[in-house]
Parts: sequence; C-alpha cells; structure tokens
Amino acid sequence: MIYFIKIAYSFVLPPGIFIVLLLGLVLWIWKKNRRPALALLGVTLTLYLSMTTLVSDTLISSLEQKYAQPDIAAVQGDVIVVLGGGATSGTPDLDGEGNLLGSAANRLLTAVRLYRQTGLPILFSGGQVYADSGNEADIAKRQLIGLGIPKQDILTDNQSLNTDQNAVNTAAVMQANGLSRPVLVTSGFHMWRAMLQFEHVGLNPLAYPTDYIASRPMTLYFSKFVPSPGAVSTTGLALKEYLGILAARF
Repeated sequence: MIYFIKIAYSFVLPPGIFIVLLLGLVLWIWKKNRRPALALLGVTLTLYLSMTTLVSDTLISSLEQKYAQPDIAAVQGDVIVVLGGGATSGTPDLDGEGNLLGSAANRLLTAVRLYRQTGLPILFSGGQVYADSGNEADIAKRQLIGLGIPKQDILTDNQSLNTDQNAVNTAAVMQANGLSRPVLVTSGFHMWRAMLQFEHVGLNPLAYPTDYIASRPMTLYFSKFVPSPGAVSTTGLALKEYLGILAARF
C-alpha cells in the first residue's frame, strides 16, 4: 500500500501530472490529426523518460564512474583542493550564518576526513555566485575551524564563480603558497569536467571524487519508472555536466 500511494502521488503532483495532461492532449489531438499527435507523443515520452530515476541514475552514474576513488594509501599530494557547490546566506549555523548546500557540504566532510588521514592543508575554492547566496569559501573556512582544523592549515579562494575560475584561482593560490600537487575533491558527477579545467591551467590533480548520487549496482524496480522531481533535477545536472565537458574540450 505504501508503494501504491507513492506511485499515485507521482502522477497527481508535478512533474508526473504534466505527463498525464500531455497524454490527454495527445488523445484529443489524435481524433483530429494523427501526425501532430504522434509528434507530441514523442515529446511526451522523452519528457517522461527524463523524469524517471531509470534514466537519471544511468546518466549521472556514467559521470560518477569516470574516476575511481583511490585508496587512502595512494593519496599523494601537498594540498587538498575542495570545490564549492552552492551556499545559502543568512541561514542559521552553530557558530554564525550561512550554510553550504548538500554537495558542497559532502565535499567539505570528505576533505576533513582526508585531512585527518594525511595532514595536508585544505584549500577551498568558491565565491558568492548570486546576490542572495552565501560566499562558499568564507562559510567553509568558518565550518572547518568549527570542525577543529587549524587556521594555518586552511587556504581559501572566495572569488570563483564557476569551475573554470576555480581552476585559475586555485592555481594562483597554490603558486603563492609553494604548492604544486593538488588532491582534488569534488562530487563524482563533477570530477570529469573539473579535471579538464585544472589540466588546462597546468595542474595535474589526483582525483578524489565524493558525494555520489547513483547507487551501485543499479537495481530495477517499478518506482524506477515513475516520474519524480529528484529525477528531473538529476537528469538536468547530468546533461549540464556533459555540455560543460564538451565546452571544456574546445
């Protein structure tokens, strides 16, 4: 019964309700002209598939498996570079205001754990992307200190607004501090594009992906075929990364 209710909700709430409405429109048009009805049916099916975790997990998993997470014994470098992934401003935190969003927080957590294993300094890269978002590096520094990381082991780039600027500004901070061998921490889905951008500025990082979205191995069950807002977001995220990878190659 629980799963039946979940499935029913999926088709009476967005985005599933839009598929139901489009299918109704297809049936209405079919009675008058089959050619545009078939075209609309094709668009509807494409939208439907993009809203399912079957498609979204497949797309995001293909990005996340590009780089494997190395064993801790293989982590060799002189600085842990963490890329931001969004932050809020004015939101309450234990020791101030502003919080990192989910992906950025997961990356920061991984960096702290790596620090405790390796003792390498942490360089967090990320600025204030929008007028109402938080400055990622400033928030990360406060949270790192709150987690017990000494100030002298924290470096920041609080100006970068995208992955390209992350790479350029990180290279400048590293050069100013005599660092040259970064261990790059970012989400698994983002690592491929990030590595390309860092290689463009002459760095050769060790990839340490984290913040995975798709489980392994992927299992098929009925809910994988049900539209969900999360699947829409993940599909869009994966397609954005592929477009970014394509752009980074030129």
